[in-house]
Amino acid sequence: MLAVLNQSWALLLGMLLLLLGNGLQTTVLGIRGSIEGFNAETMSYVMSGYFVGFLAGSYRAPGMIRRVGHVRVFAALASLISAAFILYPAVPEPLAWTAMRMIVGFCFAGVYVVAESWLNAASTNETRGQTLSLYMLTQIVGIIASQAFVTLADPSGYALFIVMSVLVSVAFTPILLTPVAAPAYQAGKRMSLGELFRISPLGCVGTFLLGGVFAGIFSMSSVFGAEKGLSVSQIALFVAISYTGGLVFQFPIGWVSDRMDRRLLIMGLTAFGAVFTFAGMFFTGHIAAVMAIGFVLGAVANPLYALIIAYTNDFLDAADMAAASGGLLFIHGVGAAIGPILIGSVMQLFGADAFFAFVGGCLALIATYAAWRMTQRAAPTAAETSSYAPMLATATPVAVEAALSTSDAPGR
Repeated sequence: MLAVLNQSWALLLGMLLLLLGNGLQTTVLGIRGSIEGFNAETMSYVMSGYFVGFLAGSYRAPGMIRRVGHVRVFAALASLISAAFILYPAVPEPLAWTAMRMIVGFCFAGVYVVAESWLNAASTNETRGQTLSLYMLTQIVGIIASQAFVTLADPSGYALFIVMSVLVSVAFTPILLTPVAAPAYQAGKRMSLGELFRISPLGCVGTFLLGGVFAGIFSMSSVFGAEKGLSVSQIALFVAISYTGGLVFQFPIGWVSDRMDRRLLIMGLTAFGAVFTFAGMFFTGHIAAVMAIGFVLGAVANPLYALIIAYTNDFLDAADMAAASGGLLFIHGVGAAIGPILIGSVMQLFGADAFFAFVGGCLALIATYAAWRMTQRAAPTAAETSSYAPMLATATPVAVEAALSTSDAPGR
């Protein structure tokens, strides 16, 4: 582990600073939108913009990197992120914010591709798993830690936006000065969505619905908190505790998934998350209940993405895993782009607690579909399954392919 840190500390530090800025952006923007008088439905379009941009950036960034190189792409995209962050309070208009969120999402997708390519190139087959685990931990810790910044200044002013812009600007330094040579980017094999659905209907349906869940929890949480009348510190804690749940349960759920029918685990996790959320809705007048729901939702949603990818890989040859994962990333991105808009609409119609109703409903649909799929196909044998590879739903195809290369492929 020390060898990995010595090799990659600059890149990991840069990504930590970037995630501090990005985590701060999402929470502060949700609070500031309420201050500016934007309702939940309006903010849902603003928040959705990030995922639309991220989806586009995931597919456009490789071509940009091949044309001008990793260093120029990273510097250009990170500069745009920094500029967008500082412009939010200067142009408090929903359309402008949505456009800037799209730009930020597009740019972060490209930044992730660059950073993940470099980390992958700096790793050996023996250290790649540790490197990716540290990278995932860095991302989650960055977002959790960013919530502490929310309480340092008044969200109605400029200070927090300046802080997030500075964090992203400072993040350039360790990454651009790293001695690791920029690698050549090679596009992976592709798989049609129709073929992917034939291979794993549960993988496609589950990933799409999970996109709505993930985007709801991790982009609309601050909007929910503002609509619910929570204080700034309570909103920050709610966002932080959701990510903490994912951090705590990512590896235990992965360990369990390698030892049982993954569909049963998917069904059990999502059913538990749905029941807990629906039951907790009766107690959202108590802040402890809100925090408990946030923790459970994070604990279910974050590991579930990697779990669904691992389940899909159980029916694939090793050579097709990366292509299938690219398709699942696209499906997840579409769900994530639609999710906030639907959540904002139901919150506008039925109130803030409809946030939990929507997320719980999506989890219940995944559980129901997983239960039905268990009646349609037998579970693969232990020899046919691949190992669970921890990853976040924000991973680009570069990180997914690297993660899959560290796991055991099915023996076929």
